[in-house]
Order: sequence, then C-alpha cells, then structure tokens
Amino acid sequence: MHRDSNSNAPQTPKQRHRKRSNEGIPDTSKANGGNLLVDDQNKYRSFMIRARSTVWMILAFALIIYMGHLYITAMIIVIQIIMAKELFNLLRRSHEDRQLPGFRLLNWHFFFTAMLFVYGCILSQRLVNTVTSDKVLYHFVSTLIKYHTVSCYSSYITGFVWFIVTLKKKTYKYQFGQYAWTHMILIVVFVQSSFTVASIFEGIFWFLLPATLIIINDIAAYIFGFFFGRTPLIKLSPKKTWEGFIGASFSTIISAFVLANVLGRSQWFTCPRKDLSTGWLHCDPGPLFKPDYYSLGEFLPEWFPWKEISILPVQWHAVCFGLFASIIAPFGGFFASGFKRAFNIKDFGDSIPGHGGITDRMDCQMVMAVFAYIYHQSFVVPQSLSVEMILDQILMNLSLEEQQALFVKLGQILQQGAMGKS
Repeated sequence: MHRDSNSNAPQTPKQRHRKRSNEGIPDTSKANGGNLLVDDQNKYRSFMIRARSTVWMILAFALIIYMGHLYITAMIIVIQIIMAKELFNLLRRSHEDRQLPGFRLLNWHFFFTAMLFVYGCILSQRLVNTVTSDKVLYHFVSTLIKYHTVSCYSSYITGFVWFIVTLKKKTYKYQFGQYAWTHMILIVVFVQSSFTVASIFEGIFWFLLPATLIIINDIAAYIFGFFFGRTPLIKLSPKKTWEGFIGASFSTIISAFVLANVLGRSQWFTCPRKDLSTGWLHCDPGPLFKPDYYSLGEFLPEWFPWKEISILPVQWHAVCFGLFASIIAPFGGFFASGFKRAFNIKDFGDSIPGHGGITDRMDCQMVMAVFAYIYHQSFVVPQSLSVEMILDQILMNLSLEEQQALFVKLGQILQQGAMGKS
C-alpha cells in the first residue's frame, strides 16, 4: 500500500547542475566598457605606479645597453631564469611536492642543460675567437666545443633517468604533467630567447630596435587606450581597445623610421661582435648604414632652410619591423592573456609593480625576437661566404697540422694560378 501511494504521487523532476567552467563567463556589461581604462575609477593611481616602474625599467635597460653585448646577454639570462621560475610555480602543488623531495630540482636540471646547449651553440665560435692568441687555452676551449653536444646530451639523459627513478605511486599524473610542463617552458623560453642572443652579436641595432619598438607600442597602446579607448578590441584582453591599437600602430611605425636613423649612425650599435670582449667596436658600417640623400628643392619654397634629407637604407627595413611590432607582435600578449584566463590568474608574477611579472612583459618581445632574427638572416645578411667565416671554420674544425697542410696546398694553388696568368 505504501508503495502504491508513492507511485501515484507526482514525481518532482531531479535537478541537474551543470559544472561551471573555471574560465568564467564574460560579463557583457563589462565587455562594453566596464573594464576599459577610460571608465576605471582608479586609473590615475595605477597609471602613476605603472609609470614609475616603466621609467626605472627604461633607465636600467639603457644602462645595460651602454655597457655592451656581454651585459645584454647576461640580462637575457637573468630574464630567462625569472621567467622559468614564474612558469614553474604556475602549476606547482605544495601537497605533491612535499611527497617528492628533490623533484623541483629536476626542473632546474633540465633548464640549465638547455641553457648550456643553446648558449654553447650560439657563443662557441666567439669564445674561440676570444682565446685564439693563447695556444693552451685555445686547445682547451676547442676540446670543450668538440664534446659540447655529447655533454649536453649526457646531462639530459641523466635528468631523464633521474625522472624515471623518482616516479612514485599515486603521483604519476602530477610528475608526468610537470615533466611535460617543464619541456614546454624550455621551448617557450629558450627557443625564442636564443634568437635574441644571436641578434645581439649580429649588432646591438638588431636587438635594440625590435625590443624598443615593442616597448613603444605597449606604452602608446596604454596611453591611447587610457584617454581615448572606447571600442573593445578582443575579449581575451578586455582593456585593449581599437583606439589604443590603431594609435599605437601609427606611433610604432613612425618611431621605427626615426629611431633607425638615430641608432644606425653609431658603430657601437651597428658593428657585429665577433668575440666575447667588451672593448669599443670599429667596422665598415656597410651600405645599409650609409645615408642616401634626397633633394627637396622641388617640393619646398626657397626660404625653407633644409634643401635635402638623408635616409639610411636600413630605415626601410625598420618600417617592416614597425609593422610587425604593431600588428602581429601584440598577439603574443593576447596569447598570454588567454593562457592566464585558462589558469584563473591575473599575472604571471608580481615582480614589477603595475606590470605583473617578467613573463607579462616578455610575451610580445619573444614573438618579435624570432621575427627580427629571421628577417635579418633572410633579407639583410648577404647569402655568401666571407673570408672571416671560412677562417673561423678552419680555426675551429682543423688541427694545427691540418691547418699547415691547408696553408701549403693554398700556396701551391695560388702559385699555379700566377704561373698560368703569366
């Protein structure tokens, strides 16, 4: 009877609650203006904090540029370490880490192995050029370079075995997740940053110009968005506006053209560094940095004081840099914004007041660094072997006896050629 009475009662449908996404649903009211800088009540306070940090960063950056190639490289290394620390901590869980003593050290083992490999490949030839005059040191450095790859591979395999040996039951998923996360960090940090260091030794110009354009674009986008921003640009970054994007684009392109003329007239910025010394540089600037003069007499009245202007050919390349820095490079920032939203974090760190962490400032820089190096190698560097490149390969790869044999053989070839002409 009890069962029958229950069966005749109306059944209340069971409510199902859909699991909410941790990414959150964007608020349309905020998307239409609530998050824009022009509507932010605390924007002047945050502007002052951000401005002070920006000034200090620019002053420190200018000082390091003045000190030279090695100090700039050291700055890149410090930035890489801080970025790696911020990204390592992003997926860290204290509960699992307490069960895995020493596991965090394994991340840094892979990090410094990657650092040894990348910088060994980039700086090995310049290290050889630095110690060429000292026979003992030259032989020692040549031996290190010869076994550089196998040393790095051995170090990586050691870390791989270390990881397998330390696998612990009930933490497999966490450990393999950290292993994959570590390798993604190495790709993001080193593969892109290596292009930065390579550009530094091609000439500070090819590092400083792209890096400065990203800074100019970021500041200009903030200022135009601060005062004029009304139209949201992309949902991933609610405070980015079309007004800021367009204003920053024009500012960056104009700045690229002008800045290239200023930097291109200094040998300190334009000369490549062939070794690891810190002395002043002297070189033939090359046709890119020799001005072309254009007459303005036909377009300007006679009373105008300037009758011609000088433009460096490299300024036209700088316009391409400006276009990329203002249109494509910001997508590195959008990618970082989406990444932070996926993990429900505001910034990667808090090391820079008003800006977040180092990673927050380097998202666009990394995209720009890769483009700058590829552009330089594809459209600027002549596609031919120079005498210096051939001599570098001879000094690096041939023993003293082989170099002597090559010298004798070249003498015979040159002598036969001279006899043939006579």
